[in-house]
Amino acid sequence: MPDQIRVVVADDQALLRGSFRLLLDSEPDFTVIGEAATGAEAVELAVAEKPDVVLMDVRMPVMDGIEATRLIGERAPDVRVLVLTMFDLDEHVFAALRAGATGFLLKDTRPADLCSAVRVVASGDALLGPSITRRLVAQFARIPDAPPRADVAALAPREREVLTLVASGLSNVEITERMQLSMATVKTYVGRLLSKLDARDRAQLVIVAYESGLVRARS
Repeated sequence: MPDQIRVVVADDQALLRGSFRLLLDSEPDFTVIGEAATGAEAVELAVAEKPDVVLMDVRMPVMDGIEATRLIGERAPDVRVLVLTMFDLDEHVFAALRAGATGFLLKDTRPADLCSAVRVVASGDALLGPSITRRLVAQFARIPDAPPRADVAALAPREREVLTLVASGLSNVEITERMQLSMATVKTYVGRLLSKLDARDRAQLVIVAYESGLVRARS
């Protein structure tokens, strides 16, 4: 994680942008380097300034947060996007993850939790809790089963086991307990999965696991 976390706040409501800015700037390890009122502005700032994290609202004029997230992934792939949403079951959450978001956060999250979430994303990890996993399960329960991807089928048995546990929403700590492995070994497995499956973070690993049919959604 960088010593100083550079953040762009993207929200069409000036009051919320200002509130997020005040909160983050009050922390010694954060610097808000810009604000965006539209998705297009968020993309421009991300490409020009290369922040560590963009706090991205979903519903914005000119360009919504989903398309902005996708474009940031294409034009500034090292920039992490943390999507802000009003509701846990927002229909755009899944689309945001597919577009390349590293995680999502409710707008009514406690200030301390918001700061923690930005730090998690800036560190290179995905903010992917059980609620996101349930959302993905619900999404994949509504689509036909897909054939396994060739790269998933080629994984070693232990790698497939780790991928299955990641897709179930388990943290590295929980995986170490379940598989009786060291933390270093689990991190090595996760890193190997990210590389072999060309995935940016854990959120994309979950999507790959469900899309490939490795993990089946339960109705």
